[in-house]
Amino acid sequence: MTKAIYREEYGVFLAVLKRRRQEAGLTQEECSRALGRPQSFMSDVERGVRRLDIIQIRDLCKAMGCDLTELIIQFESELRRS
Repeated sequence: MTKAIYREEYGVFLAVLKRRRQEAGLTQEECSRALGRPQSFMSDVERGVRRLDIIQIRDLCKAMGCDLTELIIQFESELRRS
């Protein structure tokens, strides 16, 4: 099976994550800081170079002012559209 980072679904997830960040009015630097990481971390995440674990995704949701469940629902909705 193909690694998750190379699957179409992962690209959809990254697009949802980036859109949520932008809608929250946050920079990559602000999101990275919320995770205790340098700015380049979020850049790497959004480019698909670095992966987030579920705890980091949850922390990121908190920083963006959304619920983890909301993010997953949006992700699943986007998958159905693609």
